[in-house]
Amino acid sequence: MNQTNQDNQLTLHELVHKGKEVAAYVKNKWLLLVGALIIGSVIGICYALFKKNQYKASLSFVLAEQGGGGGGLSAYAGIASQFGIDLGGVGESSSLFQGDNILEFIRSQRMISQTLLSKVDLEGEQVVLANRYAMASGFRADWDEESQLKDFSFAATALPSGNSLQDSLIQVLYRHIVKKSLTVVKPDKKLNIIQVSTKSTDELFAKTFTEQLIHRVMNFYVETKTKKEQDNLNILTHQVDSVRKELYAAIGGVAAATDANPNPNRALQQLGVSSQRRRVDVQANSAILEELVKNQELAKISLRKEMPILQIIDRPILPLESDVMGPIKGALIGAFLLVFLTASALIARVLLKSIH
Repeated sequence: MNQTNQDNQLTLHELVHKGKEVAAYVKNKWLLLVGALIIGSVIGICYALFKKNQYKASLSFVLAEQGGGGGGLSAYAGIASQFGIDLGGVGESSSLFQGDNILEFIRSQRMISQTLLSKVDLEGEQVVLANRYAMASGFRADWDEESQLKDFSFAATALPSGNSLQDSLIQVLYRHIVKKSLTVVKPDKKLNIIQVSTKSTDELFAKTFTEQLIHRVMNFYVETKTKKEQDNLNILTHQVDSVRKELYAAIGGVAAATDANPNPNRALQQLGVSSQRRRVDVQANSAILEELVKNQELAKISLRKEMPILQIIDRPILPLESDVMGPIKGALIGAFLLVFLTASALIARVLLKSIH
């Protein structure tokens, strides 16, 4: 037991001695540490001055759908079906995008590529966002070194554009922006709030791209979500117009038949057949038109009920949040890192010497 205690005391003594030895060695190298301090500060200042700042544009919105129980509309669904009309949305609350599907939709190649190929006004000039992103992300500088791409410029077109070179390069930008610049998340899984953020060295691009992307998503989502209801309304409107023309023609036929035989001989019943037929047509078309107009109004209500609402909560506002680093902060970080690395190297050198 005593021998063990002595061994422990001896080990602790050696550890303290080794610590003093290391401290003395590092202290003797103070000039090296001062040099590391100065060089690290200079490197940090240069980094802060020449570093391209990354700007972050964030937009958050909530998706709320008005679709729900059909209520009184359900009572008219059977009537509408008799005319071949499907009042879609009555009694339904299904969503085009459920769960996290909308997150993937925002990140989809279709939405991002179409946004990049949109023409917007920036600083009083009409520009295609893809050209702006290619310059900000460094692709433009690389393309200028290739003869085939030196004079290339994106045009605002739909996809596919028919230009294989443009379609190929827009895919390159899409993959880069999804991997490096765009973030789409739900900050709280329990809520239906979605946050979209874009990072770029071009402050105006980051803001404009984020807003344009969500604008396209909103338009496409609303158009797709209400397509069935809109188609039904269009069919009903067409039928209302057709029946109304038939009714007006029947009314005109009654008048024409009456004018042709204003004082019919009561003994000749055949003379009144034409007029009677026209009156039957008027009554039938009037009844059909009344029901169609009623269903047309119901279709309008159904369309409004199914119209989803994308409510913007926060928009990106200039100046945007950035990771800008001032010269003083750069000098402090650079000096600390280089002094730390130098001191670590000196300590490692002493310990390696003691081992050998």
